[in-house]
Amino acid sequence: MRLRSGIAYGLILGSVLAGPAFGVEPDAPEQLITRADAVRILVQGRLSRTLHNKSEFEKTEHGALVEYYAEGGKTLWVDENGIKPKAHLLIKEINRAEDYGLKASDYDLPEEIILTASEKTPSGRLAEFELKLSHAALAYARHARGGRMAPGSISRNLDPTLELPEPLKMMETLAVLDDPAPYLKDFHPKHPQFEALRKVLLSIRGGASEEKRITLPNGPSLKPGNSHPQVALLRKRLKVPVSMNNGVPLFPAKVYDSELELAVKAFQKSRGLTAEGIVGPGTRRALNGGAPKNRVRTILANMERWRWIPGDLDKMHIMVNVPEFYFRVKKGDKVVHSERVVVGKLENSTPIFSDTMEHLVFNPYWNVPNSIKVKELLPHLRNGGGGGWFSASSRPRVLQAHNLFVKYRGRKIDASTINWRSANIKNYHFFQPPGGANVLGFVKFMFPNKHAVYMHDTPTKSLFAQSKRAYSHGCIRVRNPRKLAEVILRRDRGWSSGNVGAAIKSGKNQHVNLKNKIPVHIAYFTARVGKNGKITYFSDLYGHDSRMASALKL
Repeated sequence: MRLRSGIAYGLILGSVLAGPAFGVEPDAPEQLITRADAVRILVQGRLSRTLHNKSEFEKTEHGALVEYYAEGGKTLWVDENGIKPKAHLLIKEINRAEDYGLKASDYDLPEEIILTASEKTPSGRLAEFELKLSHAALAYARHARGGRMAPGSISRNLDPTLELPEPLKMMETLAVLDDPAPYLKDFHPKHPQFEALRKVLLSIRGGASEEKRITLPNGPSLKPGNSHPQVALLRKRLKVPVSMNNGVPLFPAKVYDSELELAVKAFQKSRGLTAEGIVGPGTRRALNGGAPKNRVRTILANMERWRWIPGDLDKMHIMVNVPEFYFRVKKGDKVVHSERVVVGKLENSTPIFSDTMEHLVFNPYWNVPNSIKVKELLPHLRNGGGGGWFSASSRPRVLQAHNLFVKYRGRKIDASTINWRSANIKNYHFFQPPGGANVLGFVKFMFPNKHAVYMHDTPTKSLFAQSKRAYSHGCIRVRNPRKLAEVILRRDRGWSSGNVGAAIKSGKNQHVNLKNKIPVHIAYFTARVGKNGKITYFSDLYGHDSRMASALKL
């Protein structure tokens, strides 16, 4: 029943607040409104209160509740007889939040005593129940799909595009469901890695025993063919037994054989190290580091970040995992191509976000960003580059050394004529033309975004041999970018390897638009579960794990 008259609404609301009777007069022969209507009116009154200290997400959900109940939406969790059975099912599911990496204590669920409510329970108590449970359902779905906090509130470099549920649509769906639990559960990520991490979490919380980690003390590099007491420890650490013949060892455990070499290489590859089979200082540190001290905290942080990844990963996409210094081109679960990358150093950390690749540029120009102009170029221009203002070509030496040129308002100018001590360098366009020395190499992969971050080639190939590859100003440098270009353009435009080679060899600046844009996800996962169920950890390069643990009280 809809009551649009303010007078009628006031009379009915007054009678509801006064007591359990629903007629306007005490001797009324029949109820003018149902018990559920009375609860709905009370809910409307509670929703009209001013909000304080609420997030934008909570304000949006509050607005959806106002709209739902104001438009005559039926009560979801109570009826004429008290609490609906579906309410108990919802509460049971929310109380299992820890199984999915959430916290049941984050949801303001009704007190236990109200769960036995009947037709005699005051309408005010039922209204409180109805509203609390609606708020809890919306919050749980938002947390399940998009995480418990706005990523940007944890770090400005966490900037994923969240796919959050529509609160009003949720309320309308919950209204027609007899069991809301499967619907809520469905908001959790479907990504295989999320489920794999969840299983590890349940195993750890369930008290699954963990073996005492074997560590290697300081010592010499261990190489295939060596004989050293620490090789026996290495075998135990990697669980590689000595080969046997009729129960008799073929050689002592301290001998570094080919089977152990394969295991070492596999370990090195899993940690982003050079898979050379030699256990030097870097590999020794990785072996001894093992999993982070607080495994649960790390797993929870990674599960949270999977909630930031869009749900549809079935079509071809590129996933760059920053802490792993690696990217993968994938279609569904199939890896089409993968390779090492160099990412931003700590002071120029690569931002975490998703976008779509729109075009490739062969033999690109490098347009110097303002940050590099101010921090790196300007000091040299002001002091003459450490060797005097001018070079033989009348360009400041720092520009000549890096083959940089300057434009002002679209016109090429002589940089030596500018007083850089007073000029605003941001008003000048510094660029590096295509060529072998260009910092972007021979090709860049563009997914235009506010961070001005993209993937590109680099003339500095030696950095890809390092185990920790955080050296860039924020962009992502790709080892073997030609192969990536071939993978993308073969699929999108039918290009052959020869076509790609010709575009590079031409030396001409060439833009190639993609017919089908490719999703690119710059991610930050410090834990990955292998097909065998074993988990590999990567260093918390930018400290995002620690920040998330603090913000979420993990």
